[in-house]
Amino acid sequence: MGKKYNILIVEDHALTRFALKTSLRDAEFTDNIFEASCAHEAYEMLALHDIQLVIMDLGLPGINGVKATQEIKKMYKRVKVIILTSHNEEDEVIKCLEAGISAYCSKDIKPDKLIELIQDILNGNLWFDSTVSQFVLNTKRNSVLQKQKQEDDYNLTIKEKKVLSLLADGNSNQQIAKKLNISVNTAKVHVCNILQKLSVDDRTQAAIKAIKENILG
Repeated sequence: MGKKYNILIVEDHALTRFALKTSLRDAEFTDNIFEASCAHEAYEMLALHDIQLVIMDLGLPGINGVKATQEIKKMYKRVKVIILTSHNEEDEVIKCLEAGISAYCSKDIKPDKLIELIQDILNGNLWFDSTVSQFVLNTKRNSVLQKQKQEDDYNLTIKEKKVLSLLADGNSNQQIAKKLNISVNTAKVHVCNILQKLSVDDRTQAAIKAIKENILG
């Protein structure tokens, strides 16, 4: 039996929370499912329980989902956050990316696809809705996210830049190994070196930093 995870659903509509909980409760990776109707309830749940994954709506009353996501990622760096929303405004997307989310997807997603997506996120991958994914690629040339830097600052090798590019596109170590025709262990070593050189804790932060600072050019 695979590892099981505690999940927190942050959504102000009770019917939507119920539908999500119903879809996820029988998934093989699910342990406990907690609910919150606002940011303050979400903070309380995270303080009381060992939660590994948060499914976040952006249109929350009071403190909106963007600010809630920022606070959660500040307090619980290892908690993965999936944005599940009908919003796709550029400003919100950018702020969520900067906070370190693992996925940004539409509420129109089908239940079986959502389960597949969550499994990928728990395995360390990233996922973005097609419209947002295109926007993320465009932000590489967007001055809002670019910072002054020299490309050689991080001393990444050509191979490491290729690995980082694939990592930023949401590929797993196995997928990176296959696409670059290297062993999985070699892919893991490259990823570890990248995290160390970029001074980040995980793949998500590496991908976000690559986008924010236009490391890949």
